[in-house]
Amino acid sequence: MVRITLVQGDITAEHADAVVNAANSSLLGGGGVDGAIHRRGGPEILEACRALRASHYGSGLPTGRAVATTAGRLPARWVIHTVGPVWSREEDRSALLASCYRESLRVADELGARTVAFPAISTGIYGWPMDDGARIAIETVRATKTAVEEVRFVLFDDAAYRTFATQLASA
Repeated sequence: MVRITLVQGDITAEHADAVVNAANSSLLGGGGVDGAIHRRGGPEILEACRALRASHYGSGLPTGRAVATTAGRLPARWVIHTVGPVWSREEDRSALLASCYRESLRVADELGARTVAFPAISTGIYGWPMDDGARIAIETVRATKTAVEEVRFVLFDDAAYRTFATQLASA
């Protein structure tokens, strides 16, 4: 079974085989985690994302899917980009959020990654409530068959860390 650890800090500083980027569908950078990964990782990541857009993902990466690129200047080997859903009161998009974690682990397995660092996907500007996002993240990682040995949730602030710690303890 995969070991789940929690870290409060900056995902761009994580030494892991793969770092997961909460990307937007364009794959061309943005705000939040996405912007931070592109800025710290350097132009190599953007160049790889542009190549993906020119080949397989001309319309962008669909929500819930994942794809890998180089990690550029990050202290990781790869960046796995996944597009989380925007939270909605009217429509249950939980399956799409769970798919982000499952698909990222599938890509990690294809790469041979053994350590993967995840942010709290969709809980920032996409508005997903942190407690529900943490529950979905932890339940999905625990339920997914993977060769990844450690999943590290890298949480930006104390409130997110405490929420994930509570969910991890109760899961």
